Amino acid sequence: MPLLFHKVVLHVLSLPIVNMIKSTTYTYIAALLIAAITMLSCNKDVRTFTDMHFSFVFDETQERLDNLGNPSTLPVGHAAQTPEFSLMSVHYIELSQDAFTPFKDGNILYMAPETDAGGESAINFDSSLLANENTDFLKVNLERLQPGTYLYARVSVAYQQYTVDFNLNNIPIVGNLPNQRGAVASFIGYRTYIGDLKIENLTTTINANKAQGFWGFETLFTDGLADYNAIYTGQSPAGATTVVNPIDATSPVPAGSCVITGAFSEPLIINGDETGELYISLSFSNNQSFEWVDTNGNGQWDIDATNPENTESVTDMGLRGMIPSWEWK
Repeated sequence: MPLLFHKVVLHVLSLPIVNMIKSTTYTYIAALLIAAITMLSCNKDVRTFTDMHFSFVFDETQERLDNLGNPSTLPVGHAAQTPEFSLMSVHYIELSQDAFTPFKDGNILYMAPETDAGGESAINFDSSLLANENTDFLKVNLERLQPGTYLYARVSVAYQQYTVDFNLNNIPIVGNLPNQRGAVASFIGYRTYIGDLKIENLTTTINANKAQGFWGFETLFTDGLADYNAIYTGQSPAGATTVVNPIDATSPVPAGSCVITGAFSEPLIINGDETGELYISLSFSNNQSFEWVDTNGNGQWDIDATNPENTESVTDMGLRGMIPSWEWK
């Protein structure tokens, strides 16, 4: 490439009009042109930047785990169902080298915006990155991941949106409406500031900080009952949200943080000279992840339209484990 340009410039200098001018200025410019072209064409070390891509998977067949990563069964008097996910957002992503790496001493790759609009610092729901499964919700430059071997991912889940089955009872004039479908807006981050909350079709104004376990629920009646759709809200008990951490004995996370820890399906090794794109999939277990106190023992979630105190209390909306995996493309 440089030889070709040298020949072109020398040819230009040999033209009659150039020989007539005999200008030192032209000769100087030509020399600069040759030098610049040579430098550009010989630069074989031009850097190309690669990225990490993060996506969700919601797996209803993935094992249902407890806080310590052990297989979990339902407490006596409780019921649960596997919700159908539509959206989720996370507040924090960290990759950790091993089971002894303290929380926040790994490679922190993402932190969602926060706000003090509600008083104390909280996750800013209006700025959250909401995504469905199998779509890139975040792209991070690979240079931010230091060379090394990573065994664990730690992800703080902030928000979940999904549909569940329910019975609506004691509706004035109408009576009971069994086997209905509704949408849940589940806030399981440590604290979230919510302005206007739109779940599916309806909106309710919150304008406040809400603690972990706050939820909104929109009925999804159709046909002649659509006019009766409404939003209900509630709060699960403090400390009741499951946060799976199989390395709690050596690397605990703060209570109420909802930082789920999961081991990579195989270790992620970064050498620092990778050239492809890194795709990291975060597979979450939503196996019976919506849990409530089943006061009447029918195994169904019952909402009382007339007497809210008779509505069966939602106790736990925490995801039941995470398996991160990776692939170079």
